[in-house]
Amino acid sequence: MPSSLVKIALGGGCHWCTEAVFQTLIGVEKIEQGYVASKGEHSNFSEAVVVHFNPEAITLNKLIEIHLHTHKSTSNHSMRVKYRSAVYTYSEDQKMEAIKTIENLQVEFANQLITKVYPFKAFKASREALHNYYLRDPQKPFCKTFIAPKLKILLQQFSANVTSELNKIEVSR
Repeated sequence: MPSSLVKIALGGGCHWCTEAVFQTLIGVEKIEQGYVASKGEHSNFSEAVVVHFNPEAITLNKLIEIHLHTHKSTSNHSMRVKYRSAVYTYSEDQKMEAIKTIENLQVEFANQLITKVYPFKAFKASREALHNYYLRDPQKPFCKTFIAPKLKILLQQFSANVTSELNKIEVSR
């Protein structure tokens, strides 16, 4: 991996779904699927991914925008402890940029965004058998029901940011 890569961690839905969305983006070089913890009351692990990206190919703002549109970022449902809607930052500059980006993107949503910005503290990888979940078998019922609709949004709203690989995958359009 190039040394110029930057990391950001994102949580929202299950890590299978989040992984599938971000591994299809131009400029994303690596996805680590698993569980992320922050500090204080958010120190419990929640499903998330760590995204390693080239900021010259895709900006942090664009990653956050895609994240907000591809999970239920306005829904404070009962599973939010397991699926925290969050951006986990690695620096104070990243934190400020993430907060500003979320504030600026609020106008794109009818309901209030619940996505919070937290400092990254720790990561635990999921089992290897879960990695590349969608790419291994996009015909699984879970993939068709939960992941394909997110990829459809990605193709419809962010087609300039997706790799040609996503276009080869059969996503119901």
